[in-house]
Amino acid sequence: MPPVSEEVIKQYKSLISELNSHNHHYHVLDDPKISDAEYDLLLRDLIKLEQQYPSIFDINSPSQRVGAPPLEAFEQIEHIVPMLSLDNAFNDVELQNFETRVLDRLKISTPIEYACEPKLDGVAVSLRYSNGEFKSAVTRGDGSFGEDVTVNVKTIGSVPLRLIGDEVPEFLDVRGEIFMSKVAFKTLNEKAAQTGEKIFVNPRNAAAGSLRQLDSKVTASRPLDIRIYSVGKISPSVALETHSSMLNLLSRFGFKVSRKIKVVKGIEGCISYYESLANERNNLPYDIDGIVFKVNNFELQEQLGFVSKAPRWAIARKFPAEEISTILKDVEFQVGRTGAVTPVGRLEPVFVGGVTISNVSLHNRDEIERLQIRIGDTVIVKRAGDVIPQIVKVVTSKRDEKAQSIKFPRYCPVCNSELEVSSSQAIIRCVAGISCEAQLKESIKHYASRKALNIDGLGSSLVDNLVDKGMLTSIVDLYDLDVNSISSLEGMGQRSSQNLVNAIEKSKLTTLPKFLYGLGIREVGEATAKSLANEFVNMDKIMTATIEEYLCVHDIGDVTAENIVSFFDRISNKKLVNQLQAKGVRWDENQRDNDSSDNLTLVGQVWVITGSLDSMTRSELSDKLEALGAKVGSSVSKNVDILVVGSNPGSKLKKAETLGIRVVSENELSEFL
Repeated sequence: MPPVSEEVIKQYKSLISELNSHNHHYHVLDDPKISDAEYDLLLRDLIKLEQQYPSIFDINSPSQRVGAPPLEAFEQIEHIVPMLSLDNAFNDVELQNFETRVLDRLKISTPIEYACEPKLDGVAVSLRYSNGEFKSAVTRGDGSFGEDVTVNVKTIGSVPLRLIGDEVPEFLDVRGEIFMSKVAFKTLNEKAAQTGEKIFVNPRNAAAGSLRQLDSKVTASRPLDIRIYSVGKISPSVALETHSSMLNLLSRFGFKVSRKIKVVKGIEGCISYYESLANERNNLPYDIDGIVFKVNNFELQEQLGFVSKAPRWAIARKFPAEEISTILKDVEFQVGRTGAVTPVGRLEPVFVGGVTISNVSLHNRDEIERLQIRIGDTVIVKRAGDVIPQIVKVVTSKRDEKAQSIKFPRYCPVCNSELEVSSSQAIIRCVAGISCEAQLKESIKHYASRKALNIDGLGSSLVDNLVDKGMLTSIVDLYDLDVNSISSLEGMGQRSSQNLVNAIEKSKLTTLPKFLYGLGIREVGEATAKSLANEFVNMDKIMTATIEEYLCVHDIGDVTAENIVSFFDRISNKKLVNQLQAKGVRWDENQRDNDSSDNLTLVGQVWVITGSLDSMTRSELSDKLEALGAKVGSSVSKNVDILVVGSNPGSKLKKAETLGIRVVSENELSEFL
């Protein structure tokens, strides 16, 4: 390997700097300073140096925008700060109600500032930078975990690989939307048609499909773009008071932010902005599915906090759903995980809101009677929230005399067991349990899901295939699968089969709440599973508890208690639990068989966490506190007992001190945990 002189290093760094500058002017500022041919010559010089002197290679070199070697699969990465969803408003009244809630919570009556911006219809991602250098990109996923798409995002020209300026933060996590413009989408499909490749239905699907390529060279060939819309974390913190000023700072760092962002006063200003952009929507160079309104002031955002998985200080006003008529050709019945039999309408395919709709849920008997719908009817279909298709009404004036009433089955369409009708008559249910192949498939999928046993790589189609081949007749059979049997299936190679076996083995070490949730007991979601585990501590006590004992557990009512008792009354379900434990499924040995009150040392206390932690993530600390009985809140009020303070705590610390709330540092947590 030839020695590297200072002159070569200087030339290499100069080329990187020059190419990054030209990338910024071309992709972000839409103001190219040189021709494409001149850019290609500079890039060729850079690649030549990297080939001649491999030791000088920079991982964020502009040469990496052309793609890297293909991946075998996407890894899952936890978000440093969860990527939350937004509540929706579908009309002016709901927007006004949003402002009423905001002002009531802030205890003010004067209008406040809102930052308004278009809601691009693309793929949400988180980008991380360390000392100005691009480090990783993660999709939204479920909000807590997403897919590592770093090598693909590197190929997007409008994503800076090195931030601009001398005062970049030590760490920065920004959130943005990756999308494909209307013109780029049209060009991509025209080329695909000429070469006989896949035609994409709409720009959003094209963007998502392009981003999730295992071969980043394919992504590099696709015309993707990005707009940054918020900061997840910045360290050290910056003295900025508003969301709009933060976006201006991000723009100076080299990020592409929307030019349509506007700060308005009061909700009337938001409504005016919405109406203006709605009129302009069809002429925009990209698809948008609504407008996002955010309380502009960070201090007010802190005061408002969060509810469930959405901030109280932001809302998305969605555009009216597109409606179109089609024909209900048939109704089929599908069996879900809990045995509920759902009628599904088969439609004459129709293009609505950018996608082709051919199936729509009719929910239950009550919905069918409300619509007075028949097979053969002309129906009006819309995409609720531009996502879920639904039938909104029947055009009875076009009803043919041959239209047929919808008849509900008496026997399960999958296993032929007699169906049970609920007391409300709305739901019919197959009670065959996992003897019914449909319920078996859905039960395995639920057991393997991220919030349950988290078996990575065990997707829906693979579960269907394993059950159809007779390789899975119970959840327990998962732990008997081996590489040879899995690799015998079409599309499963040795390496992917080994990865799945490893994931199944890894799933054996879990937690009691996750295991309970994974069993798929009706009405027992994540929160209820956690409450059961906190109260009873071990599985034997949970399986033998009475309805009265269940009713003493926080958040458990009559229906849930009856469902739990009914589940464990079945010998087959108790046998399932024992068999899984015999296969090695286990949880933390510290969950001893003793009185739950001994372990719930924080019961009745309300905790809030602020700032960044070093020893664990905030979600990990929340889990630990909740396991000890504490309730973890999102905002500081007089009802809070303890505030945990990490680095860059923000205004919550000041408010806690004002209210006299006890403040605990990360180092002091050992006293409680």
